Amino acid sequence: MQNLITLLSNKTKLDPKAITNILKLLDEGSTVPFIARYRKEMTGGASDDVLRDFYEVYLSARRLLERKEEILNLLTERALIMPQLKSGIESAETMTALEDIYRPYKEKKNTRASLAIKNGLEPLANILQSAKLSRQEFESKARQFVRGPVKSVDDAVKGARDIVAERFSDSPKERTIVRDMLLKHGMLEVKKGKLFEEQGVYKNYKEHSERVAFVPSHRYLAIKRGEKEKQLSVKLTIDSDRYLETLKRYKLREHMGSSKAILFEAYKEGFKRLLFPSIEREVFALLKEKADLGAISVFGKNLTQLLMTPPVTHKVLLGADPAYKTGCKLAVLDENGTYLDDALIFPAPPRSDYEGSRKIVLDLVKKYNIQGVAIGNGTASKETQEFFAGINKELNGTLKYTVVSEAGASVYSASKVAAEEYPDLDVTVRGAISIAGRVRDPMAALVKIDPRSLGIGQYQHDVDQKLLERKLHESVEDLVNHVGVDVNSASASLLSFVAGVGPKLARSIVQYREEHGAFRSKKELLKVKGLGAKAYEQLAGFIRIRDGESIFDNTGIHPESYDVAKVLQEIKEKIDTKRLAEKLGVGEETLNDIIKELDKPGFDPREELPAIPFRDDMTDINMLREGSIVSGVVRNIADFGAFVDIGLKNDGMIHISEMSEKRIKHPLEVLSVNQYLHQIEVISVDVEKGKVGLSLKGIQSGYG
Repeated sequence: MQNLITLLSNKTKLDPKAITNILKLLDEGSTVPFIARYRKEMTGGASDDVLRDFYEVYLSARRLLERKEEILNLLTERALIMPQLKSGIESAETMTALEDIYRPYKEKKNTRASLAIKNGLEPLANILQSAKLSRQEFESKARQFVRGPVKSVDDAVKGARDIVAERFSDSPKERTIVRDMLLKHGMLEVKKGKLFEEQGVYKNYKEHSERVAFVPSHRYLAIKRGEKEKQLSVKLTIDSDRYLETLKRYKLREHMGSSKAILFEAYKEGFKRLLFPSIEREVFALLKEKADLGAISVFGKNLTQLLMTPPVTHKVLLGADPAYKTGCKLAVLDENGTYLDDALIFPAPPRSDYEGSRKIVLDLVKKYNIQGVAIGNGTASKETQEFFAGINKELNGTLKYTVVSEAGASVYSASKVAAEEYPDLDVTVRGAISIAGRVRDPMAALVKIDPRSLGIGQYQHDVDQKLLERKLHESVEDLVNHVGVDVNSASASLLSFVAGVGPKLARSIVQYREEHGAFRSKKELLKVKGLGAKAYEQLAGFIRIRDGESIFDNTGIHPESYDVAKVLQEIKEKIDTKRLAEKLGVGEETLNDIIKELDKPGFDPREELPAIPFRDDMTDINMLREGSIVSGVVRNIADFGAFVDIGLKNDGMIHISEMSEKRIKHPLEVLSVNQYLHQIEVISVDVEKGKVGLSLKGIQSGYG
């Protein structure tokens, strides 16, 4: 345990006491959101992000210690362990360093060197490595080893070279030198592959070369996808001639015999056949891991921003899922997101039934007092927007619309979750409900859908899928617990992300609510089947009960601190938090959190963010020119730029170089998903392809 704490202290900025406490809490079954929010005094105030990073380091450190123990046991069993070797293994701080140390001692089967050793050529290899003999003397010595499978002097010499080559390639020092050369000065070389398409998506990579150290994650993933499709071939290179010249200078001494020429050939072969290919595979894996983490990080941030979009409250909404032949499906949701009604209209070709569609919509507006429309951005969206823009004018601007990404709506509508929620509705109506729900309460609606179906990822199918799934789940979990969840209205999908809950317990909570009515207090949750004291401890602070028996139940104050909250309620004068915390036996950070919660019972952090913008009219690409000023909503962010919905069929694109007068490293420094941009300059228009290039440079009020 002490070794683990020492290792974690070296790899994180947390002090040993905080590390000990975090490990204890994790071992007791505490969740990251709970530890971050309600155990600040034990962790030094570590945030969710810090704790997530710590957990990754913890897992890595534990794997390293387990591997060290495994290697030490293997070497002890084979009687190879020596004090210096043991010390090197125990002091290794990375898995790479550890494997480099162990590599020369690994049992190897079916290599050229292992076969040569089996044939008794190891003593000859030792003579070659010392290079004391002349070439003639060494070859004469080699004759003594011509027996059995070794048919000639050449066979003997070749076998000795194979052994030395493998020893050289296993040298931790040489592996470190070549690895550093490749990471710092190596080149990524890309050429045309067997199935290369001259005008295909990889046309810019047919003769591409760049430093390994500077390859951005999105480009590496694109290149590796091209390699997988056999359109590209990829390799890594270093200045091999320079490396070998340096090797010759330092490895071959003046006093050595002329057999050193054979020795150098062994080193050269070891480098080209074994060492470099091995390190190349390692670096490819490192680049992939780095690219995966980069892409997943962007995906996670996009997801967080999307889910943090403020809900549209106090409005009856109409969800519209457009299509041509099958018509536009409509669904009405009330102020609480409850489904009221549905309809089918055909405002787009081939029917273009404007009048019939108009009558249906106006009847729904009158019947339910609909105050806003959410239109999906897929097929027939443009025509549907034109239709609703006309209705809005007719109603004097009282039925504005907003365009919503419908990515994942079809996935949701055909899902088990949707079938349980709306068992009597057609899948097409469920899709329209999902579109309206994304405006009514984006977080509640979108947690029902696998994030990978939401269209906000970057090369998401090329990254490690297990890591992607885990990281996205963590992002949603942290966000849901940051916002808090109304236990009396939340779906099982949303509740499952609350700390300490999970899918099974979430279903039990919903079932209890359906059987017994709304929860009146947090304590009542203990009556739910399967919800014990530990789960209650973890979830209680993140649950909200809007109109319950206690005002504290509508805050982020944990029930364990209700007695402190009652004392604070009765204090009218200015508080010395440090002295009061000591008096009440509570941490000062916890006390300050309680004070904040008492100031804003029922507070939703999403309320502080800009609301979803509704439109009066739509944009016509034929009216756009270079220099036109438009407005729009950021739909997706990648390493190289952002895609913005400006009211056209296809999103416009702001390249990273067009985002700011100042140099930025990533679009997320200045933009976020679902951010509304009041003013964006059009810098290019391709009507035929439906592409629009955009810029924020020189726009003073471009950020909404």
